Amino acid sequence: MIIQNAFTIIPLLGLITINVALFGFFNGFLWSWFTSIIAAIIIFMSVRYCFQDWVLKKINPALVTKVEQAGFMYVIQGRIFPFVPTSLVNIIAGLSSIRFTHFLLGTIIGNFVYFFVLSLIPFGILSVNLNKYVLGGIILLTVLVFYVYKRKKHTLTVINQQKENEAERNF
Repeated sequence: MIIQNAFTIIPLLGLITINVALFGFFNGFLWSWFTSIIAAIIIFMSVRYCFQDWVLKKINPALVTKVEQAGFMYVIQGRIFPFVPTSLVNIIAGLSSIRFTHFLLGTIIGNFVYFFVLSLIPFGILSVNLNKYVLGGIILLTVLVFYVYKRKKHTLTVINQQKENEAERNF
């Protein structure tokens, strides 16, 4: 969960599915939720107190300013809506001047809602008498789709950066 909260390279639904499969719905949900809160705190504190100077060079300062204005609501919205990677929420909040208590409460509430909904998906799949090979195939397919999506997104980012660099040279 710490790796997922730091870099978002592991699909969250995959982790929750594994936890629900191993521990059952209620315990799997609680374990996923609790470990995500601990991981978010670790990343938040690491960025705020250890890596702030280094990360500030890589992040747009306007984004940090927006987060400081929204504060608690930024964290809640970033946790509930799946459009913002959890790692970005943790890192930007750690860079901002948002109070730790606001970050923590936003993480607790937002992750509770989001993780509960995500836990229902594998619980529904696991409650049906599926062959374990079919379930493994579903998990593998999910990981593969996520990987292809990330690679395509990375490729498009590199292409856009090359175009911007070329435009700057021509200007």
